[in-house]
Amino acid sequence: MANITLGGNPIETSGNLPSVGSKAPDFKLTATDLSTKSLTVYNGSRLILNIFPSVDTGTCAQSVRTFNEKASQLENTKVLCISKDLPFALARFCGAEGLDNVETLSDFKTGDFGNDYGITFKTGPLETLLSRCIVVIEKDGTILHSEQVAEIKDEPNYTAVLDALK
Repeated sequence: MANITLGGNPIETSGNLPSVGSKAPDFKLTATDLSTKSLTVYNGSRLILNIFPSVDTGTCAQSVRTFNEKASQLENTKVLCISKDLPFALARFCGAEGLDNVETLSDFKTGDFGNDYGITFKTGPLETLLSRCIVVIEKDGTILHSEQVAEIKDEPNYTAVLDALK
């Protein structure tokens, strides 16, 4: 499990992120139109998985805004913002903010994504939600970069994400 904290207090996750150089685990997540999206839908594109506990928190919302801005500058790259928020909440947030360069997906139905990627909180006040992580996936499904953010309240390292795509 990852060593992370919330306000300095230790939190346990269900495991560890898949390692750089490995193949990204497939997933089935729910889109805002309630359709199911899997990793294979994005074959041929580079992916940034921006994973977070809830879009209704300041840090999570800022990561979606920041990646929306950065995504417009990236060639053949899609940004998937993933949480356990209901698809309706994710659609409402992006609509109200005018964010159209990211795609939001939810793990609310099964929680399999969080377990398969080792990022579900197992302890603490956010138990069962997803921890703040970044996974960058190459067109062939290989993981180029991953980051488990050590303090949940902190934003991810955006520069490292962009550098991984160079």
